[in-house]
Amino acid sequence: MGTKKSPGLSRRLLLTGAGAGGAGLAVGALAHAAFGGEQAGATRATDVEPFYGEHQSGITTAAQDRMHIVAFDVVTEDREQLIGLLREWTAAIAQMTAGQQVGEDADAYDAPPQDTGEASGLSAANLSVTLGFGRSLFTRDGKDRFGLAGKLPAALIDLPHFPGDMVEDARSHGDLVVQACANDPQVAVHAIRNLSRLGFGTVRVRWSQIGFGRTSKTTQAQQTPRNLFGFKDGTANILAEDADALGQHVWVGQDSTDQPWMAGGTYMVTRRIRMHIETWDRSSLREQENVVGRIKSSGAPLSGGEEFSAPDFTLQGSAGPLVPVDSHVAVLHPSNHGGVQILRRGFNYTDGSDGLGRLDAGLFFIAFVIDARTHFVPLQLAMSKNDAMNEYLRHTSSGLYAVPPGIAPGQYLGQQLFES
Repeated sequence: MGTKKSPGLSRRLLLTGAGAGGAGLAVGALAHAAFGGEQAGATRATDVEPFYGEHQSGITTAAQDRMHIVAFDVVTEDREQLIGLLREWTAAIAQMTAGQQVGEDADAYDAPPQDTGEASGLSAANLSVTLGFGRSLFTRDGKDRFGLAGKLPAALIDLPHFPGDMVEDARSHGDLVVQACANDPQVAVHAIRNLSRLGFGTVRVRWSQIGFGRTSKTTQAQQTPRNLFGFKDGTANILAEDADALGQHVWVGQDSTDQPWMAGGTYMVTRRIRMHIETWDRSSLREQENVVGRIKSSGAPLSGGEEFSAPDFTLQGSAGPLVPVDSHVAVLHPSNHGGVQILRRGFNYTDGSDGLGRLDAGLFFIAFVIDARTHFVPLQLAMSKNDAMNEYLRHTSSGLYAVPPGIAPGQYLGQQLFES
């Protein structure tokens, strides 16, 4: 990709500077520092996540601190127009993840800027962007859209309605999903804003969510974070260094799919989970720990040990198992589900308050799995039926998306689907 040229001074600024005599030179120097100099030196190599590769970034990438995710509905019926947008998005994402502005040439003074500009001078902030396809992109209301119906993976199901769900359709599903994660909220928002702008006339936003504070670790170097209930979250998450677990539970292989174009990809599950913060905050520490199954301060299981000690579900106390059978840990532990694991990359969210003055806050759950039928649906069913934590949660959105594999330079995101 070409590097965007530093924009020149506007005609107004040039005239103003000229009228000030020698001050015009100072204005020019300041403008160079603000646009060219600062932009060129803002991003270091350690701030850049690789865009090209076998898998898309934003999956095993070290979980960043901020997230902006958006789902789009495609409004065109023109297959080539959709492919053209995917090409544009790919070029823009490659530039933004490298810390560059969107576009190839200097902006024309009488046309809208190619880049919205709010990330000018900022680091790439380890930005990663991940693209996925919803089931409705392939077929909707029995209609084959874009000639893709024959390439619909069997694993890309309509997620069922789980007991206790209060799912809002306007917050769910979508033809395309784009997840932007970064260590600077403005960089993540900038990425989604520019992709939305490029998509005008081809796609429209269906729903979006901003998240802060990762709720899981994805590398050994990271510490386990805490969720809005104050507990360490994602202690047993799959890590990027565990290639065997990723191959078994996350990455789709040629022998684990009916659609060859998905080999090297994965499936993204999204769930917006509102937490009843005020009710939780009035619960005793004993109640909170029994609901979670872990010690709040250390993250260790109630059966003893340290954070990463394996829970002992057989160890008895005076009132029964030390780790209650309906605790979150007991209900969802891999040992109770045939060893099934998922790769979590969720974020906290806060969307103000409702009409009763209660926080609209919680967890925007994101997980990557090899097949939702075996690696998510059984877990969610068990949780919805048996987990004591349900008293404090409300699931308000749901989505499942096929995330295609990564690409090499010269290719575009989703090319495996459209050209296989």
